[in-house]
Amino acid sequence: MIRLVPILFFRCLSAFCGEIEGVCLQAESAIAPAKEDTLRVMFWNVENFFREGEFEGHNWSKRRFYSKCAAVAKIILLSGDYFRGLPDIVGFAEIGSIDVLKALIYTTPLRKADYSIVHYDSPDSRGIDCALLYRRTRFRLLSSKPCHLYDNAGHIISTRDILLALLEPCNDNTMPLAGKSNNTPLAILVNHHPSKLGKGSQGKRQTAMDRLRFLVDSLKAEGIGQIMAIGDFNEEVKSPANLQADRGKEPQDDNGRKAWPKIFATLGTIKFQGRWEKIDGCPILEGLEGREYIMALPQLSVKDSYGGVKPRRTFSGPRYLAGVSDHYPVFYLISRAPSLTTTSYTMGSWPNFAAYSFFAASINGW
Repeated sequence: MIRLVPILFFRCLSAFCGEIEGVCLQAESAIAPAKEDTLRVMFWNVENFFREGEFEGHNWSKRRFYSKCAAVAKIILLSGDYFRGLPDIVGFAEIGSIDVLKALIYTTPLRKADYSIVHYDSPDSRGIDCALLYRRTRFRLLSSKPCHLYDNAGHIISTRDILLALLEPCNDNTMPLAGKSNNTPLAILVNHHPSKLGKGSQGKRQTAMDRLRFLVDSLKAEGIGQIMAIGDFNEEVKSPANLQADRGKEPQDDNGRKAWPKIFATLGTIKFQGRWEKIDGCPILEGLEGREYIMALPQLSVKDSYGGVKPRRTFSGPRYLAGVSDHYPVFYLISRAPSLTTTSYTMGSWPNFAAYSFFAASINGW
C-alpha cells in the first residue's frame, strides 16, 4: 500500500498537467496571432521555492514541491492565454537552486514551451537566488553573469546577486523587437533587493539600487540600447511613465473587442496587515516602451481578515497554507521605443506613475 502512494501521486500529477495542456491548447486556438514587435516579459517572486528537503524548519515534502511546480507552470500558461502568447522571458526571485527550475520546465506542461534557464548560486544567507527563463525560439543567450553587491570595504554582501542576461533575437522571422536594426541585443537585469528587516536595511537597498544604476550605465556605455530591469525591490516601485495604462479601462484587440477578462483595481503586488505595497516592478526601461499589468488572479488569492483579498502564500511561518506565493506576478507587453531614452532612475526619485492596470480572470477549477 505504501508503495502505491508515489505512483498514485504522479498519476494524479500527470492527469492534472494533461488537463492544463488541454485547457491552454483550446484557448490558444481562439487567440489571434501575436504581433512580431511585442515582447512579453513576466516577473514573479515565488516565495521560498526550494526542492523537498531544502526548506529547513518547514514540512516541505516532495508532494508539496511538485504541486507548487504545477501551480507556477499553470499561471505562466494562463498568462499566455490572456496576453496572446507565452512570456518570452520570465524572471524569478526566491529560487532555491537550479534543480527547482529544471523540475519546473521539465516535469510540467512547460516542457513544450522551449524555455532555457539562466541561474547562478548567490551568497544570500537564506539560499535564495534570482533566475531567468527565456524561450530558445525567440532569443539566443549572448552572455550572463551574477553581479554581486559590495559594502564600503569592498566585501561581498550576503544577499541576492543581480542577474544580468544579454539576449539576442534569434532571426528576422521570430524577432520579438523587430525594427529598423536587426538583432539588437536586449539586456535583462533581474533583481531581489534586501528586505526591510534588520538594522541598516535601507542602506543595503540603496546600495543595491546604486549597483543597478551602475550596471545600466555600463551597458549603455558599451552601446546596449535596450535595457529592462525587473524584480522585487522591497520598496514602492513606480515604473517609467511610458508604462502607464488607464485604471479600469479594459484592453481592446484590433477589432475593438475586449481582449482579456474583466480588469479590477489592485493597489499592489503584496499585502501586509491590510495595506497594499507595490514592491515588484520595472523601474528602469531603456529604449523600450510598454504596459505593466499585475496578475491579481483569483487562483492566487485568499480572503484577507483585514478586508478584501491578498495573495495566498505557501507558508505563514512554519504553517503550510497551500498557496503559491505572497506576491502577485507582474507582466509586461513591451515594444521598441520611437527614440532611445537616456534616463536612469534611483530610489526615491521615480517618475510619476499615476495609474496601474490590473486584471483577473475567473477560471473554473484549480
